[in-house]
Amino acid sequence: MIRKKAFAAGLSAAVLTLSLAACGGSDEGDSENSGFTETSESGGKNPEAVGPAPEIDGAQAGGEITVLAPDPDDGIDSLDPASLWSVTDNGILQDLVFRSLTTFRQNADGAYELVPDLATDLGTPNEDFTEWRFTLKDGIKWETGDPVTAEEVAFGIKRSFDADRFGTGPGTAYSKPYFEGGEDYNGPYVDGDNFPAVTTEGNDIIMKFGTPFSEMDYYAIFPAIGPVPLDAKPDQYKLKALSTGPYKVDKFVPNQELVLVKNDQWDADTDPARRQLVEKYTFKFDVNPQVAAETVFSDAGATTVVTSMQATDFNKANQQGLQDQVVVGPQPCTSFVMPNYDKVTELEVRQALAYAYDYENVWSAGGELSGVTRANGATDPDLGFGLLPPGMAGRQVWSGPFDEPISYDPEKSKELLAEAGYEPGEYEVSFVYDGSTPEGEASAEQRQRGYEEGGFSVKKYPYTAGSLYDVWTDPDNKLYKQINLLGTAWCQDWPSASTFLPPIVETGSAYNTGNFSEESVDSEIDRIRTLPVDEQADAWGELEVTLMTDYQPVIQSGYYQNIFGFGSSIGGFNNDTSVGGAPDYRSIYVK
Repeated sequence: MIRKKAFAAGLSAAVLTLSLAACGGSDEGDSENSGFTETSESGGKNPEAVGPAPEIDGAQAGGEITVLAPDPDDGIDSLDPASLWSVTDNGILQDLVFRSLTTFRQNADGAYELVPDLATDLGTPNEDFTEWRFTLKDGIKWETGDPVTAEEVAFGIKRSFDADRFGTGPGTAYSKPYFEGGEDYNGPYVDGDNFPAVTTEGNDIIMKFGTPFSEMDYYAIFPAIGPVPLDAKPDQYKLKALSTGPYKVDKFVPNQELVLVKNDQWDADTDPARRQLVEKYTFKFDVNPQVAAETVFSDAGATTVVTSMQATDFNKANQQGLQDQVVVGPQPCTSFVMPNYDKVTELEVRQALAYAYDYENVWSAGGELSGVTRANGATDPDLGFGLLPPGMAGRQVWSGPFDEPISYDPEKSKELLAEAGYEPGEYEVSFVYDGSTPEGEASAEQRQRGYEEGGFSVKKYPYTAGSLYDVWTDPDNKLYKQINLLGTAWCQDWPSASTFLPPIVETGSAYNTGNFSEESVDSEIDRIRTLPVDEQADAWGELEVTLMTDYQPVIQSGYYQNIFGFGSSIGGFNNDTSVGGAPDYRSIYVK
């Protein structure tokens, strides 16, 4: 899942923005707000969980909450469940509007556990995980009062295969490669509703897989694996989708504002994770970061939440004694510089780039708190420079291809360039950066300086027309053709490396923006997917080490923590790390 759609802040301007959800929470006021804390381990599974959700000590119902998502988080552009695949979108809509077959909830220990949602349990697989069966609970209703049916859940799942209509999303990452016949099926609007891999029997939804899918119960958290009315028209539904959760859409302006009010057809007794504590939520996107910070710490902002704050505002809050209104929360996310594998062909050059990246100065110039909101082996040797975020099962600490760990070392960079046959200044690297903010400009300047000191010549191109992904994922883009360094900031979809390595390094993956492609790596990915469940985590960790040592397809430019701010009247604030690190809107209330 992409960290945010606006742009990958860690790769260009280091403005601290969010856009997903993740594993292990931070209770209000518990965070020390200093240092780097890895994402805690998953809370496991609780197939017996039933509604209503556990009560929160001291919580009370009533009041309205405003949530400000600062620039560059341009927020939700579509309400269609099939298209939701970013931290911001999923964090809001999974928590409050859309129910799916399973979901996460915070347990008594503060960790996030997988529980049934629309389904009666966490699903029943066959022995080799090539078939799963989920049973829909009785009594689930749309906001209209109409019952939700198994056929509508199946229809929603089938829609996820339509990549042309709904874009790159969870369906392209999991539905198409795993479901039997998925690569050739393009959803009900294109190929009709008859798709043998997704069928129903009464209240049961039966799914069949060409590749064993042991983690289907986790994939079932996505709204894309939830119901959609059979008569839904995509162009209309993306603007006015129907709710099955505790809140429904009252107003939606894409990329600007979302207003949610209570859904009186939601039944708490069927929902083990969500609550209906707040009367109304108003989400505002692309807000000026300074305005957002000033608001949340003012009397007028007492019932306001800010989804990300800049380092300068974080420091001011500490100086003013407002630490209890700030949480620094881990995100299971990693940012990458991704050399174009077709252009940057020598391993030694890709290795040199890792030593020519002045990590801490790039971060600081962009407004990050080195070692707090951005960290890796440059700030803590125990974190390393691998792909997988700290805390992920199977992860091994990879510190570099040589005995000495990677660090900013221009002389080592020059040495590696010489091994590849290049004199200082002979090899040109080029990249695009966010040119719309002073932080973006400053960060790019530090990055250029580091490369040049490391023996590269540099061309950099400012981009102000929107998301850097507009460039990185479009080979026809004029700037794409001019650059050889791209990027991605990626978060887990659930606590598994299967949601991390394939989207970044598998041939043809949408966010493998460097076009890395090695047949041996693709074959190993396919092999790991078929392994017994208890063997997969270690196998993914071993593949990560092989990838980075033998190919160095990416330069890891930092692991993330996010700074959240909330007003003085906000209670129950938690950092939801079950997917990517966002406010847990299911537990927030007005004091």
